[in-house]
Amino acid sequence: MPNTEKLGGTFALPATTVTVKRVGYGAMQLAGPHVWGPPKDRDACVAVLREAVAAGVDHIDTSDFYGPHVTNGIIREALHPYADDLTIVTKVGAVRGDGGSWLPAQKPAELVAAVHDNLRNLGLDVLDVVNLRLMGGGPTGSIPVEGSVAERYSALAELQQKGLIKHLGISNALASQIDEANAISPVVCVQNLYNLAHRTDDALVDSLAAKGIAYVPFFPLGGFTPLQSSTLNDVAAELGATPMQTALAWLLHRSPNILLIPGTSSVTHLRENLAAAELVLSAEVLKRLDGIAAEA
Repeated sequence: MPNTEKLGGTFALPATTVTVKRVGYGAMQLAGPHVWGPPKDRDACVAVLREAVAAGVDHIDTSDFYGPHVTNGIIREALHPYADDLTIVTKVGAVRGDGGSWLPAQKPAELVAAVHDNLRNLGLDVLDVVNLRLMGGGPTGSIPVEGSVAERYSALAELQQKGLIKHLGISNALASQIDEANAISPVVCVQNLYNLAHRTDDALVDSLAAKGIAYVPFFPLGGFTPLQSSTLNDVAAELGATPMQTALAWLLHRSPNILLIPGTSSVTHLRENLAAAELVLSAEVLKRLDGIAAEA
């Protein structure tokens, strides 16, 4: 379905009163290289956040382990006191080791401590949405693995009951883990690896759409290894767009429950990302783009 509305239209998070525009902003790239340490130009990062909100972005994805403790501080500097219609989504479940390594921090006490870190560094009394980020396989822990999430998710649900968290989500999760979590407290969003070339979650996207649950792709443009495809390049050229804009537009067309959180520390790049929502992809173009996963 063409996305002709500004920022891709809107989506209502299930079991909430929260409605957000489908194109948001991911704060990971506000930190230094490899998401470690401070940025080279903090003022530029502040400007990007303010530009995003001025352009209509009303949901921001972050985590206190970005930096660590860097992006949340920049968000606070740029946007606090926060607008009533701004939804900040954060995640817990990891810490950074020496040299920037990503280490699991999945014990209930560690999750509780992370929630309080996010509250303090964002300058909030309650967090809008907290994702339990499961640490899986692969070099970045982005391959989901089997295992119960009940103990970990329940620790966050207890904080929700205490009024420190409004809503819960889950990241890097399998369908069985999402169902287990949802039985404890409603899952409003799922954040998994998904893009034009990596489509393991195709069936999950559709099942979550049927349930009205948001699906938020991380690495929508390929992550640390940007998407490379001659088909994508050709289609983008025909549309008068960049390959990355075309890849984002495909995600918006893919399913109405998909929310985007592309990140950047450049105002120019931010504007390009937001403009992707205005691209209309024909059925023929979508078919060609769908074939990229088979190429990969």
